[in-house]
Amino acid sequence: MRPGERRKAARELADAQRALTYRLAAAVLEYPGEEQRALLPDVRQAAATLPEEQAAAITGVVDRLLAWDATEAAAEYVATFDLKRRHSLYLTYFAYGDTRKRGVALVEFKTACRTAGFEIVSGELPDHLGVVLELAAQAPEVGIDLMLRHRAGLELLRLSLLEDGSPWAGALTAVCATLPALSGDDREAVARLAAQGPPEEEVGLDPFAMPSTGAHR
Repeated sequence: MRPGERRKAARELADAQRALTYRLAAAVLEYPGEEQRALLPDVRQAAATLPEEQAAAITGVVDRLLAWDATEAAAEYVATFDLKRRHSLYLTYFAYGDTRKRGVALVEFKTACRTAGFEIVSGELPDHLGVVLELAAQAPEVGIDLMLRHRAGLELLRLSLLEDGSPWAGALTAVCATLPALSGDDREAVARLAAQGPPEEEVGLDPFAMPSTGAHR
C-alpha cells in the first residue's frame, strides 16, 4: 500500500471509530429499558474495536448497567439525570437554563438537524446529547460543531458525573476523547459554568415542551 493510500485508510478508520464511539455513547445514555438491555452485549463487543481509552470508558458503563437489574438501572438513571441540574443531558440547558434564550438555541439545533437531513425519531428535543451524538455519527461536521459550541456544558457534565462516581461518566469520557483539547477560553468557560451553574430564570420555552433537566420517561 502506498503512503497516500495508508494515510487515507488511517483517516477512514479514525472517522469510522469516532462515529462508532458516538453511536455507542448514545446507546448507553438512553433511558434503561428492555430494548437497551438487550443491546448491551453487542455494545460491549463493538466497543472492543475502539481505541483503548474509548473502549474502556464505554465498556465500564455497559458492565455497570448489566450488573444492575432493570429497576435499579432505571432508578439510578432518574436520580442521575432528572434530579441534578449539572447532570442535564440537554446541552443548551447549561448555557441558558430555562430562559427565553434557550428557546432560540433549540431552534438552532433543530435547524442544524434539518439542514443535515437528520430526522429525530426518538421524540427527544434536538439538543439532547443522545440526539446530537447520533447526528455527529451521521453528519460529523454538523454534530461535532454543535458539541464544540456547547463544549463548556459538555465538559461540566463529564466532570460532574466523574465527581459523583456515576458510571455514565464513561460515555462522556469517550465522547470528549474524540474532541480537540480544551483551549484556554474553553477552560475558563468551564470554570465559570462550574462556579455559577446554569441560569435559573424560568420562562416559557414555546414551541418546545420539555423537562427542565432530565430525560425522565
